[in-house]
Amino acid sequence: RGIAFVQVPTTLLAQVDSSVGGKTAINHPLGKNMIGAFYQPQAVLADAGVLRTLPPREIAAGLAEVIKYGCIVDAPFFDWLETNIEALNALDATAISHAVQRSCELKADVVAQDETESSVLNIRALLNFGHTFGHAFEHVLGYGTWLHGEGVGYGMVCAASLSQELGLITPAQVQRITALVAAAKLPTQWPAQVSADAAIAAMKNDKKTEHGSLKFIVLDSIGKSHVQAVDEALVRQVIAQLQR
Repeated sequence: RGIAFVQVPTTLLAQVDSSVGGKTAINHPLGKNMIGAFYQPQAVLADAGVLRTLPPREIAAGLAEVIKYGCIVDAPFFDWLETNIEALNALDATAISHAVQRSCELKADVVAQDETESSVLNIRALLNFGHTFGHAFEHVLGYGTWLHGEGVGYGMVCAASLSQELGLITPAQVQRITALVAAAKLPTQWPAQVSADAAIAAMKNDKKTEHGSLKFIVLDSIGKSHVQAVDEALVRQVIAQLQR
């Protein structure tokens, strides 16, 4: 209703992602963030010191969104994350401050180009890398079973595998992404409780699809990405490979 507010995020995931960009939404039984709007905070105050109050699982969940930025728009940042992942796990003050600042810079740059995710180039949609798979895991497993960042973490592995199957990136690049996700203490195995049918059905209900068409953020390389509609048969093929 027009009330000015300031975001004071107290989780790593919020500091690097949800507090920046202006999306305000609530969940619906059919999917996450289905009912919402865009409304920018007047400021975001991120105090890295509060992160030491969090359990390790919450830190890992936040690191998933940090890794995402390197994957979609900043290859040098991805390289830096590979070198500094242990320092980030340990909440080294210098490393975590750089990760938060760089993540916010990258997200702000993307959002400035496409604030309401409505440009013909789908710029802001790139921030959804790993989320189509990730939201499906959250929905099918039951919200809270996997944290959002855990779903996104493994969702990035799945999206990278899909990118490889499309002939866009190499197996070595998929392995680099998988290794970094694993080093951040995030899941790297397809959850046995999630069938291909259930995953596909959840994806079709996700707000990131259009009229049931399966759309994914795929990688052209580490640090470069685009939105692509993918045939359901190919998605099922990739899921079958991941389930082995």
